Amino acid sequence: MIYIHLAEGFEEIEALTIVDVLLRAGCDAKTVSVTGNTDVAGTHGVHVTADLLFEDADYSLCEMIVLPGGLPGATNLLAHEGLEEQIKAFHAQGKKLAAICAAPMVFGAHGIITDKDATIYPGMEEYLRGARPTGETVSVDGNVITGQGPALAMEFALKLVEELKGKETRDQVAEGLLFD
Repeated sequence: MIYIHLAEGFEEIEALTIVDVLLRAGCDAKTVSVTGNTDVAGTHGVHVTADLLFEDADYSLCEMIVLPGGLPGATNLLAHEGLEEQIKAFHAQGKKLAAICAAPMVFGAHGIITDKDATIYPGMEEYLRGARPTGETVSVDGNVITGQGPALAMEFALKLVEELKGKETRDQVAEGLLFD
């Protein structure tokens, strides 16, 4: 199970691309609202009905936490105390954590990327507290995957597939999408 977290102001192209690509790869991907309501508005006013509320999500079944970016979506994710606890628990267990665009700021604030390579939306590198900013489109360091932004959502999502299911599955999904 992969949980893609939605907060008010999430970046639509990132969240929905990630969900779509993971489902194409045969992953059990679910959107999780941290708002207390299953209806969540993206940064451009697109409303999405989340699969689960944060309060109903079973993190013992989850193998990866994913944070789409967008503003104020990323800052709203950062402010959610229950999500902070889950992220820290995943990090302590070496479970996979992924964030794109502005959302790697959440990992920086919670000490998840200290002494790790990471990337973020260009110009926001100050929020990668303790990390080694790579400037790469997608960075992987151990259990943490970070990406730069909206135009790279497909590349980021395919990297998640590779980390979860291997390069062969990633390549098959990419071919079907006409990505490569």
